[in-house]
Amino acid sequence: YTDDVSLPHGSLHAVRVYAGNPCCKVLAIDPTAALALPGVVAFFGADDIPGANVIGMGADEMLFVPIGGIATCSFSPVGVVVADSATLASHAARMVSVTVEGVKAIMTIAEAIAADSYFENAAKEYSKGNPTSAFASGQLAYIFQDEVRIGGQEHFYLEPMSSIVIPQEGEFINIASTQGLTSHQQALSSVLAVPYNKIIVKAKRVGGGFGGKESRSVDVAAAAAVAAYHLDKPVKITLSRDEDMASSGHRHPFVARYKAGASADGHLIAVEVDLYCNGGNSSDFSFGVINRALTHVDNCYNLQHLSARGRVCRTNTSSNTAFRGFGGPQGMFVMENIIDKLATIVCKTPECLRELNLYQEGDVTHFGQILESCHIRTCWHEMIRFSNFSNRASDVAEYNKTHRWRKRGLAAVPTKYGISYPFLHLNQAGALVHLYTDGTVLVTHGGVEMGQGLHTKCAQIVADTFGCPLGDVFVSETATDKVANTTPTSGSVSSDLYGSAVLAAAEQIRSRLAPYLEANSEQPLRVVARAAYNDRVDLSAHAFYATPGITGREGPRPFKYFTYGAAAAEVEVDCLTGDARVLRADLVLDIGTSINPAIDVGQIEGAFVQGLGYFLLEELKWGDDAHPWARPGHLVTNGPGSYKIPTA
Repeated sequence: YTDDVSLPHGSLHAVRVYAGNPCCKVLAIDPTAALALPGVVAFFGADDIPGANVIGMGADEMLFVPIGGIATCSFSPVGVVVADSATLASHAARMVSVTVEGVKAIMTIAEAIAADSYFENAAKEYSKGNPTSAFASGQLAYIFQDEVRIGGQEHFYLEPMSSIVIPQEGEFINIASTQGLTSHQQALSSVLAVPYNKIIVKAKRVGGGFGGKESRSVDVAAAAAVAAYHLDKPVKITLSRDEDMASSGHRHPFVARYKAGASADGHLIAVEVDLYCNGGNSSDFSFGVINRALTHVDNCYNLQHLSARGRVCRTNTSSNTAFRGFGGPQGMFVMENIIDKLATIVCKTPECLRELNLYQEGDVTHFGQILESCHIRTCWHEMIRFSNFSNRASDVAEYNKTHRWRKRGLAAVPTKYGISYPFLHLNQAGALVHLYTDGTVLVTHGGVEMGQGLHTKCAQIVADTFGCPLGDVFVSETATDKVANTTPTSGSVSSDLYGSAVLAAAEQIRSRLAPYLEANSEQPLRVVARAAYNDRVDLSAHAFYATPGITGREGPRPFKYFTYGAAAAEVEVDCLTGDARVLRADLVLDIGTSINPAIDVGQIEGAFVQGLGYFLLEELKWGDDAHPWARPGHLVTNGPGSYKIPTA
């Protein structure tokens, strides 16, 4: 990992200094006490930035808040302290005096709605039919409305944010724990006023990301870069766990307000829903998150009338960001709540209503996409069979009759997730493949390996193309000087994007080898490669892949395809203590033809456990009106002692 990389001689360590107030004007910054410590080298603030003091996906964040500037969350950096050790830098950062003048902060969605605090140009609406007319028609047997609240979630990746910036004769090498190398390149270029071709960003591997390192790693790298620029020495920043959790953002909390109508037999006919997400203090990926939530609020159900509107709330928490599912889970959760409430009204099981309302082949979503290869009903029926759902439901009912203080529940839900980025330009990838004369292959692509097995899958694709052992294929570190203009590794699309690019590059070389393979059909690849080389055949290839047939979020086909799944889970609750246990879970997913089933099963199981934590265990608590005992604007649950994730 980045924190394990051996540093060059003379390297320094940096720690950021924060405003400390969720909404305030910075009146003064005094690093005198910190600079007096032996081993402390420098303090850099906004005035020391050689380029633009603007970062963020929406270009609406400052790298360092200047004196006289407005800090919009407690963890808005005002500068960075540099010292000869990380421990000393951390101590010195706490000694920098920051004087601020605070005003009332907005911390929650409810407060943002009351204050009309939204990000401009983030409102979005998708609709199908006319729910308003349906409600007024008098033909709906049931009409009901409610509000759904969903909290945030910490990424809790294994490796905290970490970045090393090494200056070299006007060039800068950034070794980073990031999912988005090109975002780093762009940010460092802007902050340092150095062109892209003099900035190289590298990532060997990342110790988990889950979306949290897609954009929020940028400001860490940029802070280190400013110090490296001035001192002409390598500078490293690695966040502590509590600093990482408090400053780097989380899954977006949501509030949904809906009105729904159904027929007497439980067909869900019409839904109007307004989604509000807490974007935090900057836009980041919030526009994409609310868009994904809106396009997934139907989950797997075909409604005649559906109107979904979304807004991103501007608050004074740390900027919330991408997280596995990217708003999809929040949107689906809203619809599942509607189904559950309808089940209590019509006195049927939720599973009965879910099956009744499922999509089928050829149906059209509320955002205009025709469903092709729609296998949700197949997944649902296989899950019901695989989990022995009917018999176990009877067993649960019998158990609950005979146990007063312990109760069990059994439920099943379907899922539908769109594969492609809603922003069309991101659906592209590049790869570089070299075949050497000893028969080994070197692969470089723009994707990042963070434990999800992307490199393994790409190596398998190349090995299969060349017909060589998997051990003869090596996937090198991801680097912007090898593959330029990378797309972030996220959104469950990287195997499609980078796998396709790698395949195209390998096939180019293999087509050049065709006559040599025919002449040496029984020989190993090294003999074929040597023969081609001797005839001056190019054994290197670059390839580019752009996802075909998609329109982006503004068109009728934002997604290349959908993955479908269904799950059944049985839980037991202690009615006296509230303790809950998941006794069994059965998952069925349609993922097409798996390149590596072992990896895919691991990803599915890991996602289930992460979702279990989200809905059953994990809770973010900020210093706000609901928690008046906490320091205002600060994250209380900033470590494993107070923030609980699922454990074995």
